[in-house]
Amino acid sequence: MDLRHLRYFVAVAEERHFGRAAERLHMAQPPLSQQIRQLEAELGVELLHRTTRRVDVTEAGRAYLERARAILAEVDEAAQHARRVAAGSVGHLAIGCVGSATYSLLPALSRRLTEDLPGVDFSFRGEMLAPDQVEALRTGAIDVALLRPPAADLSLTVHTLRRDRLVVAVPVGHRLAGRKRLRVADLAGADLIVHSADRRSVMYDVVLGLLRDAGVEPHIRHEVGETSTLITLVAGGLGVAVVPEPVTALTLDGVAYLPLAGAGARVELAVAHRADRAEPHLARTVGIIRSAF
Repeated sequence: MDLRHLRYFVAVAEERHFGRAAERLHMAQPPLSQQIRQLEAELGVELLHRTTRRVDVTEAGRAYLERARAILAEVDEAAQHARRVAAGSVGHLAIGCVGSATYSLLPALSRRLTEDLPGVDFSFRGEMLAPDQVEALRTGAIDVALLRPPAADLSLTVHTLRRDRLVVAVPVGHRLAGRKRLRVADLAGADLIVHSADRRSVMYDVVLGLLRDAGVEPHIRHEVGETSTLITLVAGGLGVAVVPEPVTALTLDGVAYLPLAGAGARVELAVAHRADRAEPHLARTVGIIRSAF
């Protein structure tokens, strides 16, 4: 028995006529009649009662018709699902996002992804430092990462999206708050709030590198893990912080953002995923993210 037998039987049972069923199936009537008899012989039951004028479905035939329709519907759905998978239209993906991009980029990006790929179940994790994202990619806890390079892992594919300017978050009323633009040298003597060195933050290395290159001795007062906490401490007057420009979307009373001058006052944003991952829905997602920038 194969699926043709089921389709032939359903057509005859629904049309109640071999001629009309043969036209529907685009085949000649004699082979159709032969196929139905083969099916009945294999099952050992009479499915159709034939007369000179019409075809009636037997009790066994009605029971078989119900199951046959369900089987064919499942087969058709399986084929459609396979096509959707191949097209990257269904699946599940977890996306991790570095803290500085969580507030300005993630809302719009999540809307874009869910609109373009409604059949993909997306989940999002914000406020992730780059090292945590790399580890989460490696273990499969997330599938795609929006992170700050470098991501020194040969098992990852990394595409740079853009280079964000750096700004300085300062408390309103701070001696630097009245400036229109700051230089790195202006941070000399200022209490600094930075991302945690213990958690191998990329921004920690970027900020310390800028200070070192400008000959400024850093005066670090607080180290934190989340960008939102960092800005909250700035609002509390506990220090100043150098952050990527997208953080300015996080508006808190008591915080002013000032541009940081200098050719090196930029930091990259990239999208990364494991190089051994080739699922169509992942490729489409990464493509949408890259096109958004």
